[in-house]
Amino acid sequence: MQPNVNRSSRSPSSSRVRRWSVRLGLAAILFLIGAPGVQAFIFDLSLVRVLELPMAEHADQHEFYDLVVAGDDEEAFEAAFEDGDELFETVFNALDGVGANVGNGQRFTRVPRADLIGQGQWAKHTPPRATGPNASNCNACHSQPADDGAGSAAANVHRDPNHTGILSKFIERNTPHTFAPGAIQRLAEEVTAGIQADKAEARAFVCSHGGSATKSLSSKGINFGSIIATRIGTNPCKVSYDTSNVTGVDADLVVRPFQWKGSVAFIRDFNRGAAHNELGMQAVEFVGDNVDGDGDGVKNEMTIGDMTALAVYVSAQPRPTTKLELNELGLASLTEDEIAQINRGASKFDSIGCATCHRARLILDDPTFSEPSQNPSFRDATFPGGQDPVASKVDPAFAVTYDLTEDQPDNVIVRPDGSTYHLGSLQKDSTGTHGIVDLYGDLRRHYMGSGLAEGIDEVGTGAATFLTENLWGVGSTAPYMHDGRATTLTEAILEHGGEATLSRIAFRSISTSAQQDVLAFLNNLILFKVPED
Repeated sequence: MQPNVNRSSRSPSSSRVRRWSVRLGLAAILFLIGAPGVQAFIFDLSLVRVLELPMAEHADQHEFYDLVVAGDDEEAFEAAFEDGDELFETVFNALDGVGANVGNGQRFTRVPRADLIGQGQWAKHTPPRATGPNASNCNACHSQPADDGAGSAAANVHRDPNHTGILSKFIERNTPHTFAPGAIQRLAEEVTAGIQADKAEARAFVCSHGGSATKSLSSKGINFGSIIATRIGTNPCKVSYDTSNVTGVDADLVVRPFQWKGSVAFIRDFNRGAAHNELGMQAVEFVGDNVDGDGDGVKNEMTIGDMTALAVYVSAQPRPTTKLELNELGLASLTEDEIAQINRGASKFDSIGCATCHRARLILDDPTFSEPSQNPSFRDATFPGGQDPVASKVDPAFAVTYDLTEDQPDNVIVRPDGSTYHLGSLQKDSTGTHGIVDLYGDLRRHYMGSGLAEGIDEVGTGAATFLTENLWGVGSTAPYMHDGRATTLTEAILEHGGEATLSRIAFRSISTSAQQDVLAFLNNLILFKVPED
């Protein structure tokens, strides 16, 4: 008998009913015909407001804050998660502020338009856009193999970060999945704390002994090179740092685990950028209060509460799983030969050097996710729009928190004997207190060879330098690589150069059957989400 599967193991709180609303009307009118042959963007939405309704149901930051202050941490998490869930799947319309004036009367574009420099047009949007807006809801891109997943080649994003309008200076990005980013952020927080502690040790040594000291930077077994500290003054001790031998991370030693270039540290920041660029939905904390930065006639498009809700919802997405795990739960059916092939492939993946960067497992010391983060490097000191987060009730002393090893609402499996299995949550280690993250990554940037070099070096880390892609879920997320150039896993492996050259050569040198074993292992790493009832 197969186990029953439930989306959530909790019953809704009696004090809260999920707010599903019935919406009226069709899409708002998007174009107004002006002079003959000229289309003008609609700025006056007054008639649209009479005949239509906005789609967003905004979250209230004070609600989350007050619940935490009252000690109702679980209720605060559930409220934020449900609000974020609704926002993630909402198909926004013009009254919400979706899209923007991208020229020629259009609200959406998949091509950056640096040539459109008229008042309120794409090149004049504030803050500047690198792409889009190109979609009206999050799931339009994050859809494979289910909601919150990855994107097909059709969902690739074309970016012109420098607003050159030159096609050779555009870059392309494939949509990654959003399963378990909360675990990835927590790992980055702990690794950052570890290597910054190494730096602090070097400082303490030279302050006590004078001169210079070299300190290796390593956390959770991941090496980030070394730093040289030199005392240059006393009373109080002053120290300079030589970071020329720091590798895989910025000189500030903050591990940024999001975006293909490893340029974003925390989920809230990632969401703000995605909402602005891809949807045209500008967060108040991003542009400022009562600011229409993209000329679409709508202000205050996403509230501070919205961004908290989305950060909590996205962070709490279920972890990727494996066919082997689903087989053990009775949710998949593998033959003994298939199981043996996957296990052989895992061993071969390690022996040919792939696991040097795609490390199978890292351990979280503290699996508590906090929004905002308890680590200052992973939260806003001041919002980009100028507001004080604490004054806005985004306060680390009263954060929305939950346990990554047991609190995710999705993928809670009810076994035939009535017990539950938290397939969506991280597994615990033998101590019962630490979280296991089977990410197949190392949170470092690596040089991947000239064949993958982009036309520009967008964030200053190197045109051919990329963050190691975490492979959990890779079996469900074709196409592959940062721009979706690889349609199969074999192509993706063969695209590896630079620091991964030896592993690519090793893969080519093993037997065909061994190569097939490696592919079977990788295809075993999948995304799975229990459908809603």
